[in-house]
Amino acid sequence: MAGELDISRRKAEVLHWIVREYIATGEPVASGTVSRRRHGALSPATIRNAMASLAEEGYVSQPHTSAGRVPTEKAFRFFVQDMIVRRPSIAEVERLNQGFSGVEGVEEGVERSSRLLTEWTHNMGIAAAIPAASQTLDRVELLPLADRRVLAVVVTSDRVVRNRVVTLDEAVSAEELASIRNYLNRNFGGWVLADARDELERRLESQSAYYDALLKRLNTLYARGLLDIDLDPSVHTEGASYLVALDLHMTREATRELLQALEQKKRILQLLDRFLEEPPGEVKVQVGLGELHPAMRELSLIGIKVATPGGMTAKVAVLGPMRMHYEKVIAAVLGVGRTLQNLPS
Repeated sequence: MAGELDISRRKAEVLHWIVREYIATGEPVASGTVSRRRHGALSPATIRNAMASLAEEGYVSQPHTSAGRVPTEKAFRFFVQDMIVRRPSIAEVERLNQGFSGVEGVEEGVERSSRLLTEWTHNMGIAAAIPAASQTLDRVELLPLADRRVLAVVVTSDRVVRNRVVTLDEAVSAEELASIRNYLNRNFGGWVLADARDELERRLESQSAYYDALLKRLNTLYARGLLDIDLDPSVHTEGASYLVALDLHMTREATRELLQALEQKKRILQLLDRFLEEPPGEVKVQVGLGELHPAMRELSLIGIKVATPGGMTAKVAVLGPMRMHYEKVIAAVLGVGRTLQNLPS
């Protein structure tokens, strides 16, 4: 890729101005416009020659003879690779802190992230919380409900809380549930869930379980799925309506296909998994997503993967037009990613 995007610094400077102007206006950029932006540092003739060379190399196109130039996908890739990534400003960090105010734990922070990214960038915000492959049990809470039901609350070490309502054949008192809870937390707190289930099954199958009233009750709860918690990633999206307002040169049918694709959790996870495999903490920019879905050809993704202290992986991203304000979006994604990384586990 570096060789493909290797051009002289003068042409790179002209290309930067073309891309920036096109991002700002959405209109083809003329040589005179670049000259004015450069305050005459480069003559219109020099700029026209650079533009002609850039067109031959596939960085810009010309809608028609008398029009200015429009940056291609190749130009946006060069622009992103060649620009200096800025860190979030003090004002932006303060805004992030306000946005995450009151958040308790990573999962809640991930859910909040998609909305904050949408509000900040006016593009589609995406956030996913991906549980650790080996979930560790932190504690269990058991609460009696009406009609012989029990609310089982399972908290894992990454502070993810999962609830399950279990219906029993006969009522169980609050005192009995407290004894079962204490037994589980004392014996299995800190265990990997899979190992805890295996050991619990072994104990429940032993001869003593048939004579122990507590284990009999526990066996009933376990058989109804007490520790069978959902380990699927949670996905949150906001701002898909911003994509509808874009001029993506798509038919109504293609637009509908795009929105349907973005409503599918599986498709969103494919998008994040495919393009956010960078080491944790590094911002990834993918210009053009046509290889994933034809309707995403004119879209770009900016995202980051974050490893949290509790073991959960968070992936946050912004999906928007190829003609987006990359510096602003990168700063937003970087700020949100670092905030998630520092949330209490």
